[in-house]
Amino acid sequence: MKAANRVALGAGLYFIATPIGTARDITLRALDILASADVLAAEDTRSLRRLMDIHQIAVGERPLIAYHDHNGTAQRPRILEAIAAGKSVAYASEAGTPLIADPGFQLGRAVVAAGAYVTAAPGASAVLTALTVAGLPTDRFFFAGFAPNATGQRKTYIRTLKDVPGTLVFYESPKRIHKMLDDLASELDGARPCAVARELTKKFEEVIRGTVDEVRAQLADRALKGEIVVLVGRSENEDMDETAIEEMLRALMKQSTLKDAVAEVASASGMARRQVYQMALSLDKPE
Repeated sequence: MKAANRVALGAGLYFIATPIGTARDITLRALDILASADVLAAEDTRSLRRLMDIHQIAVGERPLIAYHDHNGTAQRPRILEAIAAGKSVAYASEAGTPLIADPGFQLGRAVVAAGAYVTAAPGASAVLTALTVAGLPTDRFFFAGFAPNATGQRKTYIRTLKDVPGTLVFYESPKRIHKMLDDLASELDGARPCAVARELTKKFEEVIRGTVDEVRAQLADRALKGEIVVLVGRSENEDMDETAIEEMLRALMKQSTLKDAVAEVASASGMARRQVYQMALSLDKPE
């Protein structure tokens, strides 16, 4: 990989997406920012140091600030003061894209509220990587993050997502994966398509596919390790009612072509495209 370059950075906050596994899954622009920022901040400073060592980027005399859920309130003023003084600050999540199940959200919001510059060097994301390899629909998806730990709360949380018209994406720990699959089967539908992706981009990457019940059976006697993403497809048996389909068609026809609107509604509803097309023709044309 090409060595990082020193580039001129203006005052502001630069979010850096970091690899979720393979260290080379980082963009050249991200490396340039890490080499050039006046101040470095990270959810885990040890992880950032290791990444920078691999890519031969020296921290040098630059401040390296730990910023995580437990110290964000205390550290945000320090970072805001640095930006106000004309400094560039690079923030890296422990793995993946900042603000996605990451403590950087409050930092980004504070910098925006202060009227300062915020940008991002996009890159690795466990959500998008899992969607890419799962084999489930990606036209619409809902990132649900980590479900609650307590069984009752987790079941309630899952139940609220039952009618989401898209693929559901969860993060889960190896300790709770079996209980999570049990609750998905009971609160959604064991026949829904499902995929469990673990250790993405790493040596032992694995994707288990099937229905929720089939995946549960495959994993029943296994103790999984590593980072896990659970994906559940929308129910193939639950059709949107006609009123909801008409409302979606009207909205989409105002901002896209008839052909594109029909394709999107057919995909979201499970209705035959020809049937959706006839319904669209029967609606009043948008102004």
